Amino acid sequence: MKNTKLLLQDNRDIWKQLLPFTYTRPISSLRMGIDTIREKWEAILNIPAEIETETYLLKKFQNQQASKQYTLIINSSVIPTDELVQHITNLTANQSLEKDGIFLAQKIENDQLPKESVEYNGKLIQITRPWHIFLKNKEVFELDFQRITSGREGQQIPSTNQVVNANDIFLEEGAEVEFSVLDASQGPIYIGNNAKILAGCMVKGGLALCDHAVLKMGTKHYGTSTLGPHCKAGGELSNVVMQAYSNKGHDGYLGNAVIGEWCNIGADSNASNLKNNYSNVRAWSYAENKQINTDEQFIGLLMGDHAKCGINTMFNTATVVGVAANIFGAGFPKKHIPSFAWGGVDFVRTFTLQKAYEMAEVMMKRRGIEFTAEDKAIFNHIFEESKQYRNN
Repeated sequence: MKNTKLLLQDNRDIWKQLLPFTYTRPISSLRMGIDTIREKWEAILNIPAEIETETYLLKKFQNQQASKQYTLIINSSVIPTDELVQHITNLTANQSLEKDGIFLAQKIENDQLPKESVEYNGKLIQITRPWHIFLKNKEVFELDFQRITSGREGQQIPSTNQVVNANDIFLEEGAEVEFSVLDASQGPIYIGNNAKILAGCMVKGGLALCDHAVLKMGTKHYGTSTLGPHCKAGGELSNVVMQAYSNKGHDGYLGNAVIGEWCNIGADSNASNLKNNYSNVRAWSYAENKQINTDEQFIGLLMGDHAKCGINTMFNTATVVGVAANIFGAGFPKKHIPSFAWGGVDFVRTFTLQKAYEMAEVMMKRRGIEFTAEDKAIFNHIFEESKQYRNN
């Protein structure tokens, strides 16, 4: 699409529904499958994207040379599929594409508003709630796997492994896998650049182990999960999406879960993903400011960026943890743990901004990444916005 200027536009209502994960990023920076939504659109359309999101996020995520004249605007909560991309590229000047009243895309010429709306009748993959990130991850991962590996030859799978359906296992350059079981009979396995599966792992696909991510020794994995760049995971995992730079390095169960960036889950921590009476789950929604019915039976831990929990932490089904929260102690904490909360069952205090800065700086420095002024400003905004949920 030569000479096209692409904008990925956040719908504010959807952005609020995706909190706490969008507290620290635009919708298009959420990771599902192998890469982020933004990276998917850029790769498929072969155009660098700019974003429209909450003002306080722009300094970190917007391009310095951002233009205000766009020729193609796309709903950032929508995942590209071949069919959808074809319909978008077929739009003529000043047409918009919708499905059942949902805005999908529009093509603009000479700064004119679209004069005609075209109805899209094909399949739509859209995320509007945090649990959609893991619920729709299998479908998105299989699309990404096909796109990224098609026509390419991966590294050879070492002979020390027990392999099922090797054709659906792809090792990028520098990937290391030894003395493990790799079963791709029910979903592909993708092992990114310099990612590692250590000895004794039992891996059932699908699995996206992104660049520099690590599965610790003896990990038991049930599909479909995504471990983002530089994540480390061990214990038992099922249908988990970790954004990037987060750790669950020890035993304990995590299933039907979303974990943000720079999180750490203490040893032997466990998160329920199913109620004892098998009924559908209720989860905290920042958009509605209350617990809402999800119409889902399985939802585990939903943990925002920079949150931490101590060893042996126990989480109720569908616990929502805000940004930079620190949870520890015996018993089950509340199902909604606000951003910058510090404590557990017996008490919850405010984790001060200065302490949060120090924690983030130390953790990020270990990975060679700076906690920038832009990151600090985002912390400040979330701290003030989330005061309403803290008691002190």
